[in-house]
Amino acid sequence: MLDSAEHGETIIVTRGGRRIAVIGPAPSGNGAALNDLLRRFGPDEDFAADVESVRDLLSNEVAEWPAD
Repeated sequence: MLDSAEHGETIIVTRGGRRIAVIGPAPSGNGAALNDLLRRFGPDEDFAADVESVRDLLSNEVAEWPAD
């Protein structure tokens, strides 16, 4: 079933003659929906501050191996 869904087929799963699930190909995303959401509502200020504080902890410097 998963191979079929991967190739674009939609599978209807039934139990006792009733439809209970649909298995199909997952939508592909390119981040456009997230970009639209952020443009519409903007980032959460607290979250943005958390990300900035973590970035401040990062360093591009490589620590030297301690000498014996």
